[in-house]
Amino acid sequence: MNVTVFGATGAIGSLTVTELLERGHTVTAYARNAAKVPTSWGDRVRVVIGEMSDAAAIDTAVTGADAVVSALGPSMDRKATGLPLVEGTQHILDAMKRHGVTRYIGHATPAVLDPQEKPTPVTRLIGFMPRTFMRRAYDEIHGMTDPVKASDLDWTIVRFIAPKDTPKQDKLRVGFFGTDKLGFAVPRADIAAFTAAQVDDTTYVRRAPAISN
Repeated sequence: MNVTVFGATGAIGSLTVTELLERGHTVTAYARNAAKVPTSWGDRVRVVIGEMSDAAAIDTAVTGADAVVSALGPSMDRKATGLPLVEGTQHILDAMKRHGVTRYIGHATPAVLDPQEKPTPVTRLIGFMPRTFMRRAYDEIHGMTDPVKASDLDWTIVRFIAPKDTPKQDKLRVGFFGTDKLGFAVPRADIAAFTAAQVDDTTYVRRAPAISN
């Protein structure tokens, strides 16, 4: 499949690009900074450079895609302002509609609920902390995911709490709060592998599975 990845040079995004390539997909990577594009990609990855406010560049990146992966996540910098990823996600959704792309995989935390979940102590805590202490990031992650959940896309939102820079374990707990036993930590490499697997797996279409080790 042809897969466009946003946030492709981030910690999880770059690992996701690698996973997609290893699975035989063709990848377009959207990045803000050309200097962060890994040299190891060589000519195996089509790269589009642009800001999240650049609707034309985003449209170029989505052109020809069979699926879109958003590895974007809010900045944790307390000096950050605005909601650039909300605007950017809307540009992505608009481009997908124009080009007839229906498969979308994104990332979030359990502050965002699966459509069939009810709040639990864990989801309440994960929502309370950023809502109270990092309100801009909280508003951005909801602003990114709520329009996706409300759309008619074949979407999957992969949720996680505490990503770690540890080796891939290939042993994940996948489920939903209130019904399944889930932990907190998960390697970024496992997040990337699970994300890449969703491109052509319909198990979690229109669901928001949570993952942990």
